[in-house]
Amino acid sequence: MAWTEREENRLNAILQWEQEHFAQNATDFERTFQKWYDYQLSQIESPIKDRVYAIIDAALFHMHSFIQNSQSQVDATHRLLTEARLFHSEIEQIQDMKKLSIDQLSYIADQQIARQRLVSLAQGGLSGTGSILLLGIDLPAVLAINLRTVQLIAQTYGYPVNYPTEMMIALKVFHMATLPKGLQEQAWNTIEEELKNEQEHPYFYEGPEEVADAYWLQGPLKQIAKGTVLMMLRKKLIQGLPLFGIAIGAGVNYRFARSVSETAHKFYQKRFLMELEMEWRG
Repeated sequence: MAWTEREENRLNAILQWEQEHFAQNATDFERTFQKWYDYQLSQIESPIKDRVYAIIDAALFHMHSFIQNSQSQVDATHRLLTEARLFHSEIEQIQDMKKLSIDQLSYIADQQIARQRLVSLAQGGLSGTGSILLLGIDLPAVLAINLRTVQLIAQTYGYPVNYPTEMMIALKVFHMATLPKGLQEQAWNTIEEELKNEQEHPYFYEGPEEVADAYWLQGPLKQIAKGTVLMMLRKKLIQGLPLFGIAIGAGVNYRFARSVSETAHKFYQKRFLMELEMEWRG
């Protein structure tokens, strides 16, 4: 595809978003929480922390594989390719998605993201009912829904996440997008730097495989705190329903999904455009 003024404008808009997004300052509450979190973390011995990170990494890898091999993901990939053929009849596999224009890809990605946000909204509302079972699976469900969102965005832009290299990139984008905003810039730059060092073959990943770290754990801890609040609200009934809990659960999960999907979408848009520009300039 040719590099046009439209692609140039899109890339400039993403670079502008990047500056504004990473320039956001932490609130007083966030700074206070960060100090408390750092202190609590310093009280834990390093071998224990390393063991926890290894367990979380393994869980994320298994979650990725489970999602990728599930029938719902197979159906989603088939639906993605079907939608793409409305714009280009010769698209047969995920890599062919790069034949589409940035506007066409953005439109398809927005459809995928909208569906995932609705799923997150519904899942948060169900957790807000205060059911012990639903609250128990809330955290893994939140992580799975948002990891799947990142996978779908990656596939939309032509990056098959069943390849080990793309799987690791998707996991690191997920990690970056779920970090507190003040910590995202460094992770974003690290992934971009890694992408500059091209892998010899997509089936063999040669970079660092660690994903979880101390700062990433803040996200799951906030979800656990949300679950505690929902437990306390489950007896606050209006016409027999815990409406306050449902509203809070749905709202928090939707906001989290919106933040993750927006950041991941901008990353893959930029990656696609940068590669397109390099290819055009030769």
